[in-house]
Amino acid sequence: MSTADKTLRIDVVDVGCISSPPDTTLLTALEAANINIHYHCREGFCGACRTKLIEGEVEYTTDPLAFIDDDEILPCCCVALSPLKIKVPL
Repeated sequence: MSTADKTLRIDVVDVGCISSPPDTTLLTALEAANINIHYHCREGFCGACRTKLIEGEVEYTTDPLAFIDDDEILPCCCVALSPLKIKVPL
C-alpha cells in the first residue's frame, strides 16, 4: 500500500478538504496545504494553534501543556486517527 493510500481526509470548515498522512502532525499538513494557522511553539505549550475539533479522533505525539477545551485540539502536536472535520481560526 502506498503512502497516498494511507492519507486521511481533513475537512477544514470554510476552507476545503486536505489530506494528511497518519504520521504527520495536523499543523504540518495544514501548512503543506497553504492553510495559514497561528502557532508559536510547535510542542503544545502555548496553545496558539488551538483549533475546534468537530468530528473525528486525534492522538497526541506529546502531551499538550496548554489549556484546551474538550472540543479543541492542538494541531502542532497531534496526528489524525480518523477522517476529521476541524475549524481553524481565520
